[in-house]
Amino acid sequence: MLTAILVPLASFAMVFGIIYVIVTAKNRERMLLIEKGADPKLFESVKTPSSGGILKWGLFLVGIGMGIFCGSLLAGTGMNETAAYFSMICLFGGGGLLIAYRIEQKQINQKEKQ
Repeated sequence: MLTAILVPLASFAMVFGIIYVIVTAKNRERMLLIEKGADPKLFESVKTPSSGGILKWGLFLVGIGMGIFCGSLLAGTGMNETAAYFSMICLFGGGGLLIAYRIEQKQINQKEKQ
C-alpha cells in the first residue's frame, strides 16, 4: 500500500527535479553570458519548420498500414501468417521511406537551382 503512494510521488518529484535543474542551469548560463557582454538576441532561436520529418513519418506509417493490409491478404492464401505480415510491413514501410527520400531530394535540387 505504501509503495502505491510512494512510487508516483517519487516519479513526479524526479521529473520535477530534472526540469528544475535544466531550467535553472539554462538561466544561469544566460545570465553569465549577459554579464560578460554577449548579445541577448543570441538566445532567440529562429527555427524554420521542416516538413521532411513529417513527410517521412507519414509515408512510413502509410506504408506500414498498406503492409498490414497486404500481409492479411497473403495470410489468407495459405502463406505462413507471421512471415506474411512481417515481410509486407518491412517491404511497404521501407518503400514509404524511399519515396520520402526521393521527394526530399527533389525539393533540395529545386532549391539549389533557384
